Amino acid sequence: MNPENPLTVPATAPITVPIAIIGGGPAGLMAAQVLSDAGLAVHLFDAMPSIGRKFLLAGKGGLNLTHSEGADTFAGRYGARRAAIEDLLRDFDPAAVRAWALGLGIETFIGSSGRVFPKDMKAAPLLRAWLQRLRHPAQGPGVQFHMRHRWTGWAEGAPSTLCFEGPNGPVQVQAGAVVLALGGGSWARLGSNGAWVPLLAARGVAVAPLLPSNCGFDVKGGWTEHFASRFAGQPFKSVAITVTTSQGVQFERKGEFVATATGVEGSLVYAASSLLRDDIIRTGSASFHLDLLPDMTPERVLAEVQHPRGTRSLSSHLKSRLHIDGIKAGMLYELLSKEVMADPVQLAAAIKALPITLTATRPIDEAISTAGGVLFEAMTPDLMLESLPGVFCAGEMLDWEAPTGGYLLQACFASGRRAGHGVQQFLQAK
Repeated sequence: MNPENPLTVPATAPITVPIAIIGGGPAGLMAAQVLSDAGLAVHLFDAMPSIGRKFLLAGKGGLNLTHSEGADTFAGRYGARRAAIEDLLRDFDPAAVRAWALGLGIETFIGSSGRVFPKDMKAAPLLRAWLQRLRHPAQGPGVQFHMRHRWTGWAEGAPSTLCFEGPNGPVQVQAGAVVLALGGGSWARLGSNGAWVPLLAARGVAVAPLLPSNCGFDVKGGWTEHFASRFAGQPFKSVAITVTTSQGVQFERKGEFVATATGVEGSLVYAASSLLRDDIIRTGSASFHLDLLPDMTPERVLAEVQHPRGTRSLSSHLKSRLHIDGIKAGMLYELLSKEVMADPVQLAAAIKALPITLTATRPIDEAISTAGGVLFEAMTPDLMLESLPGVFCAGEMLDWEAPTGGYLLQACFASGRRAGHGVQQFLQAK
């Protein structure tokens, strides 16, 4: 995947390039495409041996490119940063993502959940087609890729000179414009380690602390060894959770999640993770209520629990009357006292609203994505840093977050495109 690299020999003096993009994820590649399509010479640097490693991982279970829901609902998925992301989406919305993929020869389809996937569900064919286009555009020289080049900041006394640690030693680069697309702080082994935060902060760029997003949590006190050994890794299916934060924000959704050795993770938990995380930061803990039977009314659950069970055990009774067994039954026995389990009214109430207290997020490197990053207020509408003219930012390193479902990639694509156009205008103005 690596072409010949002209920068593998340590430079004794800075090498000059027209445009430097640092980061080979979807945001950096999209910025590169915009500029390459305009016939401009682009040099893309990445610390890893190959391009798009996190992108390929995202496609492991089916590459979710974007979502087909209405524009208003879609924009609302970005929470506090809705206005900023909505502005980017005006230039490159979900329909534009599908058209872009088709332009690379990749057909897409809308799944039953409304999510948009490549027809073959895979990331690798799309990435191969994308890199082919970048290397061999219709006009211009094409993008030159410089792998194993880890950005280490700017040269001391030369604030316009980029410094890299290359495969054969230090390399310095001067660029007419720069796009930073360095990712967030999760999945460090794939290149996103957040090491850029102090580098930008030292140059006066306002950066919100990176926090885990779409993440798992540890439960208060941890699971008992009995529960963890039997049920860690098993899913809770067809359940619902309700969250009411300390600030009165409410969230309710049906779906599924997984018990881990120390707590909970999975799609349903990820959807509420920003609320739960922020409550833990504010108060030291957060909680949600788990409805084990969301399709059954409280009255029906109570009636079934109260139904005479004769000589059957309580476990057999719950399995027979309510189909509660396995991990669902295990959770009841894990969290409820013998007295509550023996009281039909309290047990029925717990089945419909079992409180689960969380005390910590899992480490940031385990998270699917991160919140925090470069503040939009520190940039122009074109995503150029106010304090560093000619330096643009894009992708997950910006201060936004979103749930899984195509929203993460969509915002990375859109911000990369905006940054690419911003570079183009900046260079024209010069």
